[in-house]
Parts: sequence; structure tokens; C-alpha cells
Amino acid sequence: MGQGGDGGIWIRAAVAVAAGGAIAARAVRRKSVDFSAVFVGVPAMVAHTVAGYRFAGLLLVFFFTSSRVTRVGEARKRALDPEFKEGGQRNWKQVLSNSGIASILVVLIASVTGGTDRCLDSKESTLVTALIGGVIGHYACCNGDTWSSELGILSKAEPRIITTFKRVRKGTNGGVTIDGLLAAAAAGFSIGLAFVLIGFLTTQCASDIFWRQLLVIPLATAAGLCGSLIDSILGATVQYSGFCSVRKKVVGVDGPTVTRISGMNILDNNGVNVVSVTLTTVLTAVACRYIF
Repeated sequence: MGQGGDGGIWIRAAVAVAAGGAIAARAVRRKSVDFSAVFVGVPAMVAHTVAGYRFAGLLLVFFFTSSRVTRVGEARKRALDPEFKEGGQRNWKQVLSNSGIASILVVLIASVTGGTDRCLDSKESTLVTALIGGVIGHYACCNGDTWSSELGILSKAEPRIITTFKRVRKGTNGGVTIDGLLAAAAAGFSIGLAFVLIGFLTTQCASDIFWRQLLVIPLATAAGLCGSLIDSILGATVQYSGFCSVRKKVVGVDGPTVTRISGMNILDNNGVNVVSVTLTTVLTAVACRYIF
């Protein structure tokens, strides 16, 4: 059952600081993040845990699974990805773009609920239901985009750019494969499953409402796929991709040795992530308002 009150909140905050510090230290050693990311990640972990263990669980599922898939096929990715870093090392900007909106939402949730875990139930609170739905959509999108990018680039199939479905080189922003889209859906599924399983332990509500929470799983699966598609559309249109004849790979910056493939140089990868996450967050929040 969820526990609110000042005592419970302080206990959760202490747990979050201890756990977040340990996870951050391990992540730095494994080069999953750099030191700058720690100063964003640990406060985000605290905010999520204070709002409820379910939200901390979603953050951790996203972090651990995305870190894991990032390490798959590193040798091949090194040759294809112009922004490749050993271990998929994230900096503070990337951590903020993947947790900033959710952190704001969980702070709002905690201020309304007092730190008590609530079921998704619009009859009890439309606001809380929409806010929780936004957090689900946020992490389904982030996880979906990461799994799709990190596993899709390893697909044996040649990617097609989402705007015209023409074949493009691997690493092109907006290029999609069936494998990548399935990975995005699976990533959303993992977020939905985590939310439901943790919720069984931390929430208490009427039986009819309780079992309706299972609908989060297909909803999060759809959000993971939808977020990846939005990210791909943005990547194909407002994020530059070109082929460098010197480095023999797709790059995200124009230059004298670069031939344009697609997109305008309006947003970088972090900017695309923020926009796609924001849109998916809003769409999922609205969907939860009507589904639950």
C-alpha cells in the first residue's frame, strides 16, 4: 500500500539518495553516464521516489534497460553512429531531456497526493490520473526511442526514411526498420508492465478499478511505438543527416565533405527527444483521462 505523510516521504527521500548515489557511482564506473549527469540524475531519482515507488521504478527500468541495449553490438555501432560513445555514456543534457518533464510531473503528483500512491481513476481525480498517465507516456517514449535506435541500427534490413519510405543509410535520422519499431513497442511494454507490477504492491483501490490498471500495459506499448514514430518524423524533417565522404558514415552536421540525405538543421538529437517526449506525454495523459 502507498504511504504518505511527512515520515514516509523523508524515509523515501533518504532511500532515494542512498540508492541513487550507489547507482550513479556504478554508472560512472561503467561509463553509462559522466559526472555531470549525476547532478541531474540523483535529484530526479529523489523526486520520483518521494512521489511514489512506482515512479522510481519506471525511472530505473528505463535507465537499466536502455543502458543494457546501448551496449549491444557496440563494435557495429562504432562504425555507423557519428555520436557513438563507449558504454553509451550520457551527459547532463541527455539525462535532463529524458527525465526533466517526468520530474516536473512527479513533483506535481506528490504535491497533490502527499506522496500516497494512487490508482488511475478519473472519478477520484482527473488531474492525478492525467499526471500519472503523462509519466507513463514519458518513459514509454524515452525507452521506446532508445530501444528502437540502439537495436534498429543493428537490423539486417535496410532502413527506410519515414517520410517517403525510400531506402537510406543506417544511422540516418528518421530511418526506420520493422525490428526497430518492434523494439520500441517492446520497450513501452516493459514500462507498462513495471508500472502495473509495482502498483499491485503499492496501491489500494476497489477491485474493478484495480484490474483496469492492466490496461496500462497495452497503453504504454502503444506510447512506446507512437513516441518512436514521432521521433522518427521529427528526425527526418527538422534534424540534419548527411553522408561524410571522409569518415564514411552518416553525420548530423553539414560540411564541405558532407552530402545531405535528409532534414533541416533546426533541432539536434536532444531537441528532437524533448519534443517527441512532450507530445507523447500529453497524448498519453489525455488517453488516461478517458480510459480510466
